[in-house]
Amino acid sequence: MSLLARSAAPLRQVAVRARAVPARSVHSGYKPVPFSYHNKGAFGLKVGSYLIAGFSLPFVAAYYQLYVFSPAAR
Repeated sequence: MSLLARSAAPLRQVAVRARAVPARSVHSGYKPVPFSYHNKGAFGLKVGSYLIAGFSLPFVAAYYQLYVFSPAAR
């Protein structure tokens, strides 16, 4: 048997062995999101405040730029 044929045989065995056994998760519990939403009222309040803060930030910045740095404010 040639050197090339002998080196390829173990690689084929590893590839076949890897396909035969499906990979399983080692985590004990699967959580698709990094937070808890079991208390729906608190979750809704947090999401709402996050979205309102993110939406209002450009308007607050525009107000700050227009009225705080305006020449009439000095």
